[in-house]
Amino acid sequence: MVRTRSRTGAAVGALAALALALTGLFTGGAAPADAAPRAVPAHAVTGYWQNFDNGAQVQKLADVQDAYDIVAVAFADATGTPGQVTFNLDSAGLGGYTVDQFKADIKAKQAAGKSVIISVGGEKGAVAVDSAASASAFADSVYGLMQEYGFDGVDIDLENGFNSTYMSQALKSLASKAGSGFVLTMAPQTIDMQSPSNEYFKTALAVKDILTVVNMQYYNSGSMLGCDGKVYSQGTVDFLTGLACIQLENGLAPSQVGIGVPASSRAAGGGYVAPEVVNDALDCLAKGTGCGSFKPSKTYPGIRGAMAWSTNWDATAGNAWSSSVGAHVHGM
Repeated sequence: MVRTRSRTGAAVGALAALALALTGLFTGGAAPADAAPRAVPAHAVTGYWQNFDNGAQVQKLADVQDAYDIVAVAFADATGTPGQVTFNLDSAGLGGYTVDQFKADIKAKQAAGKSVIISVGGEKGAVAVDSAASASAFADSVYGLMQEYGFDGVDIDLENGFNSTYMSQALKSLASKAGSGFVLTMAPQTIDMQSPSNEYFKTALAVKDILTVVNMQYYNSGSMLGCDGKVYSQGTVDFLTGLACIQLENGLAPSQVGIGVPASSRAAGGGYVAPEVVNDALDCLAKGTGCGSFKPSKTYPGIRGAMAWSTNWDATAGNAWSSSVGAHVHGM
């Protein structure tokens, strides 16, 4: 499947942990050692920040729109050691952005109540976690990046093979190292979440106790089956609601389900929908209003929110996506 997240593609206040758990806002595990845990909002917007220039507006992390509650830094890089990742800031491509500025911007975002995480994968992110050794290397290296840069957690956006046994092992180990405040997100392709027997879906269920949100990519997909067994085409409200229903009815909590879409028509090869369609889909799932031909048999008022690829493409399009969807999600 052609994707748009590659580096060259054209087209994602301190509270004690006990208090967070009691309010139902704490969704799992870890902040950097020198930071107090932050709660991800009950209804949250995730955005991918591009650590490369592919024609979208170049941003420093400080430029990321305030509507984004979780900022996923795209992407970590594989090393020669199986499972191990590192991060290389594209200072030249980002107009001389320095590592010190980047780290300071992470802290500023966190001071504003945002979570900043490192994303692993993308179209060309060949990171293999398929053995005990690679699982350990993954957990150790991601934790090292969290310590070095101050990331709050990790996003799993792997698109080139997936082993649920060892990825689950790696994520549980990482969460244990990271402690309270850990943010874990996932961005599987639609085919990966058609059934709970799929490796990606199995992983999400296996780490449900530490999982913040799954923002499936409802784009670059083609047609897929909805939870009612009918075929729905990408780019429609039915595609968003019918496929989200599969996750909602097969083990994930509503708070662990988000809708991932392109921020503009230029951000993906297919599947773009107007921000208003995303808002309609969220209302359909949360309240039973705004639906298309598919209407879920029940509502899910706790649905987490939405994700955009990317904050850069959003900025390129005048911030239309974050202005509309951000306001809608935060008003749910």
